[in-house]
Amino acid sequence: MKRSKYDPPTPVDCLIIGAGPAGLTAAIYLARYRRHIAVVDSGFSRASLIPASHNCPGFPEGVAGEELLCRLRQQAAHYGVRVETGRITALRRTGNLFEAEAVDGADTPGGEIKNVRIHRAATILLAAGTADTMRNIPDWATGVKRGLIRLCPICDGYEITDKKIAVISSSAKEGVNHAYFLKTYSDAITLIYIAEAPLDKSERDKLGRAKVDIIEDAGGEVRVTGQSKPSVRLSSGEELYFDVVYPMLGESPRSELATGLGARCNKTGNLIVDRHQRTTVTGLYAAGDVVNELNQISVATGHAAIAATDIHNRLRRG
Repeated sequence: MKRSKYDPPTPVDCLIIGAGPAGLTAAIYLARYRRHIAVVDSGFSRASLIPASHNCPGFPEGVAGEELLCRLRQQAAHYGVRVETGRITALRRTGNLFEAEAVDGADTPGGEIKNVRIHRAATILLAAGTADTMRNIPDWATGVKRGLIRLCPICDGYEITDKKIAVISSSAKEGVNHAYFLKTYSDAITLIYIAEAPLDKSERDKLGRAKVDIIEDAGGEVRVTGQSKPSVRLSSGEELYFDVVYPMLGESPRSELATGLGARCNKTGNLIVDRHQRTTVTGLYAAGDVVNELNQISVATGHAAIAATDIHNRLRRG
């Protein structure tokens, strides 16, 4: 891969990595604090998949993820914030500053020319979010946008009250807990367990007491394309239809840039931060789904406000 060369730019006060709800909220706060910032975003926010969020404060009729992000970008632009499209592929500490490499688009093989831009910053706010782990679900993103597949029962469980719901999971703990939680909204819950190891007796007993149906089938596959309802095709060929499917298959927090600098994370890869959103690396902050907290838009924006304010106060103190 060939790289175009740039002279090191003037350092900014803060480089924000990610322009989802957390990153854009932090950008708004820091711009209003009259800080010189840069924002780099890969072009995909998990929030963009949301058909309508009904628990986001201030939107009584709900708000689509794309609309919310658009409004946040417009608000940030009002204060002079520009979002640069690209991916941060390397982050290092150079003296008292951080230095980050941003590349255009996705990686391409064969040595094609690719722009590489260098950002230098006094502080970093990582708001890169998390990636959902998916298996046995072709075209899952389309299903999410159509409301046939849902990712967060805390966010949208109310909207599927009394619906026929399937929870698909390869983890006994996650599957049982989410199926049990969804009983808040519906009595028609089926756990489709796709791991090789069977559920143990205590897990079966817990689901039985909650009157959750159980199907154990490691080869079960969710289908959504061209259908009004999602279906699960079992290994036997039988096809079961539901109103909505929750795939609880895990997540992969995008925390590698921080952990590469030595930031601590928990066993699932979520970054550990203090009450000011500081990671264990001085000057490196984190907010939103990449942090070990509840994955909610309101939580992410709260993280961002706390982090941005501490960054501003930190820079004032020198």
